[in-house]
Amino acid sequence: MNNFKTIYAIAFLVATTMFLSSCHKDKAQPDLGSGPVTLHFDSQAGSGEFAFGTNYVTANGDTVNFSKFNFFVSNVVFVKTDGSTYTPPKDSTYRLVVESLEESHDLTINNVPSGDYTGVKFVIGVDSLKSVSDISQRTGDLDPAGAASDMYWTWNSGYIFYKVEGTSPQAPYDPMMMGKMFFYHIGGFGGYTTADVNNLRNVSLTYAGEAAHAGKGKAPEIHIYADALQLWKSPTVFSIVAHPGIMVDPFSSTVADNYKGMFTIGHIHND
Repeated sequence: MNNFKTIYAIAFLVATTMFLSSCHKDKAQPDLGSGPVTLHFDSQAGSGEFAFGTNYVTANGDTVNFSKFNFFVSNVVFVKTDGSTYTPPKDSTYRLVVESLEESHDLTINNVPSGDYTGVKFVIGVDSLKSVSDISQRTGDLDPAGAASDMYWTWNSGYIFYKVEGTSPQAPYDPMMMGKMFFYHIGGFGGYTTADVNNLRNVSLTYAGEAAHAGKGKAPEIHIYADALQLWKSPTVFSIVAHPGIMVDPFSSTVADNYKGMFTIGHIHND
C-alpha cells in the first residue's frame, strides 16, 4: 500500500509540474499570429469629395480644376497604441497612388504582427537608396519603363514624388497646351553625387478612434484622406499667378512642405 501511495504521489507531482510548465510557456510565448493591413488612400478637396473636371477654390482664392493627381508613398511604419512600432520590409511598402486608377489606391502589407494600431508613418516619395539602386531592383510601381513612366524624369534620372496638373483662369496661357495650365512636378532626394534639393517628406498620422486590430484571421483597412487643396494652403499660402508651374526650382521645397500636411486618417475598418 505504501508503494502504491508513493507511486501515485510521484505521478501526481510529475503531472502537476508539466501542467504548470505548460501554462508558464503559454504566457511567456503566446502565438498571436500575424495578418494583412491595408492602407486605402481617398482623395478629397477640402472637406468634400475630389473629382476631376470640378472647379475648386484655393486658400488664395484661385480657381483650379484638376486633370491629374499622383503621388508616391514608401517606408511605412505601423504604430501600436502603446507607442511601439512595427517596420515592414521596405520593398513591400512602395506604392504609386494614381487618382484615376482605383486599383492603385490600396497598399496592402502582409504579415503585420498581432496588435492594436492607431498610427502610421510613411514617406512621400522614393528614398535615395532605392532611387539609386540597380534598375533590376526597381520593379512594379517603381519601374521607370512601366508603371512609373509618368512619374520619372529620364532627363534628370529621378522619380517625381508628387504630380498635380490642371487648369486655372489665374494661370498664364500656354500656347503649346492651348490653355491656362498649372502643374507641380516635385522630386529630388538630395542629389546623386552633389548636394541638391531634398523634397522627401515624412508623414506621421494618429487616430483617436477604434484601433486597427491586426493578427491572424484579421484584415483591417486604414482609410487615409489626401486633400488636394492642401497644396496651396499651409504653412505657405501662395498664388497660381506667382507660381503656375514648378519642377526643378527652389520653391519646390515650399510646395513639398505644404502637401506633406494633406494626409489624415479618416476611419478604420476592422474585419
